Amino acid sequence: MVNFNGTITEYTQTHLADNRAFLYGDAVFETIKSLDGKILFLEDHYFRLMSSMRILRMEIPMYFTMEFLEEEIQKTIAAHPQEATSYRIRITCFRIGKGKYTPDNRNIAYLITTEPLTEALYSITDQAYEIEIFKDFHVSKHLLSTIKSTNRLINITAGIFAEENDYANVLLINEDKNVVEAIHGNVFVVSGNQIATPPISDGCIQGIMRKKIKAIVEKWEEYEWIERSISPFELQKADEIWISNVIMGVQPVTKYRKKEYRADVAKQLVTRLNSVIRLD
Repeated sequence: MVNFNGTITEYTQTHLADNRAFLYGDAVFETIKSLDGKILFLEDHYFRLMSSMRILRMEIPMYFTMEFLEEEIQKTIAAHPQEATSYRIRITCFRIGKGKYTPDNRNIAYLITTEPLTEALYSITDQAYEIEIFKDFHVSKHLLSTIKSTNRLINITAGIFAEENDYANVLLINEDKNVVEAIHGNVFVVSGNQIATPPISDGCIQGIMRKKIKAIVEKWEEYEWIERSISPFELQKADEIWISNVIMGVQPVTKYRKKEYRADVAKQLVTRLNSVIRLD
């Protein structure tokens, strides 16, 4: 079941022939996690969604408040035929105007979908997770790269590259050849007592989990939070490498080329992260 503009239905009434999300990628989205009936980090997701729509000059309806969004998400979860402790939720907002590249109006419609998750709380397994650098295409260092739009061709081709070469994930780089992010998450490098991640100015998504990890590390006396450009050459010198998003939490990398990594700090972080979501 999906929620299309407030109506729960088995299919959408949207015609692909003139749908701007389909034709031009004129859409933004949020991927959200719920746990025990609570929508995690709702305020952060809502304000990022609002910011993304404003950057793309979409007309945001007055009724589109955080309370409205929460109600629509909960309505969609309640309509799901499979009851679960945790759900993956996606809300996509797209312009409904016709026209070609330039829309004849900027008003939006929204689509909410849900799917059950098998893992409720965040956890770390001992499974192998090998990565590589994706060099075919680069992420540009500009504002559009930092929002979750439906223009994800670099991520798609990177995902195919990873699958063809038996990698669990690959890291994307920008025109300066610095590491930006993974296919579906921000990246972190642990070296000694420093936890570093690329700055937003390098072109990475303004991740919600990235924001939560930053808040945890800044209160963690043993470690120092640093935002700086990360060269691929640093990866083999690191003690740990992580990838993060709100669905999986923190995923430690186990191997990059000839270097194998621990996950000691990552395991401590996940314990702290689960405490945060229980108290939030």
